[in-house]
Amino acid sequence: MNCKCKHLDDIFCGKDEFVLFFYDQRVIKEAKEKIQNLGFEVASEDDAIRIKLQEAKKDVCAICEGCGWSDAEQEGIMSLLRDSKEPLTLSQMKAVKTLSQICAVCKSSEIADIIRKKAFTSYFQPIVDLQTSMIYGYEALLRGVKDDGSIIPPGSIIDIARRGDMLFYLDRAARETALRTAAEKKIDKKVFINFIPTVIYNPNYCLLDTIRWAKQLEFDPKNIVFEVVETEKVLDTEHLKGILEFYKIHGFMVALDDIGSGYSSLGLLSSIRPDIIKIDREIITNIDKDPLKQSIFKALINVANDHGIMVLAEGVETLPEAEWVQESDAHLAQGYFWGKPTAEPIRALG
Repeated sequence: MNCKCKHLDDIFCGKDEFVLFFYDQRVIKEAKEKIQNLGFEVASEDDAIRIKLQEAKKDVCAICEGCGWSDAEQEGIMSLLRDSKEPLTLSQMKAVKTLSQICAVCKSSEIADIIRKKAFTSYFQPIVDLQTSMIYGYEALLRGVKDDGSIIPPGSIIDIARRGDMLFYLDRAARETALRTAAEKKIDKKVFINFIPTVIYNPNYCLLDTIRWAKQLEFDPKNIVFEVVETEKVLDTEHLKGILEFYKIHGFMVALDDIGSGYSSLGLLSSIRPDIIKIDREIITNIDKDPLKQSIFKALINVANDHGIMVLAEGVETLPEAEWVQESDAHLAQGYFWGKPTAEPIRALG
């Protein structure tokens, strides 16, 4: 079985034809005229138009920019980049994308190239053991690396990956980067690695590389904590259970992020028994001044303690927040109060 997250190709490489699929002949006529006015050779066939390309990337990006279609219109147009010398087969249908996805790649080709080349590194933010006031571990946070060596924060990379149907590849590269960078930095404490469960089809295939990397890099599995992010997008709880069970069978720990930010995260907590829960920063901000937030936090502490789950307070930025959290019987915490994400891990707290 092939896993979609295995390999990302340059979608423009070797392509000389761009096919757009429509559902209305009037729309086809209008689209054909727009593209011809941009100077392209266009042929219509049934509910599609075929566009001859000279320089695939440059030409497709010109079409995306020049036709003036709205985001909603682009989302409704299906497209296929192909080599016209090859017969049109069912296997090529795997490459069909919305025009919106193609245009997303065009709008930030530099970021798309970073994802394709896996030009990443990880920064590390310390996680503190509140009982000992020592570093318990680090959260590995993905950063893109431009050709000139400058760093791109994750927000724009994730947005482009999502819109360009590359989130599968980004998630896989992030896991590999976190493990490799942690090994290079000789981190001997817990390493928290984010992953997006909605992009993993079958853990028995899609996560095998993660197991192989951990073994090759000689990580003790109990020092790796796989952290579920975007819990609000998890619709298939049974699928998530399968992923977490896969990690646990291989000796890894698992954590749920953003607990308390909405009903969905609390629902996951009731059906999935993680090793660690991370309390959402919205609850932590000004918690020393807000009795309602304090009550929510204490309730989560009680639930976690009853079931042997560790609690991590996320986003602690001030001394009063840190002091309140430390007195609340939480186990762990992280935030700017102790340190921002850095390329070189903070080895000891000041």
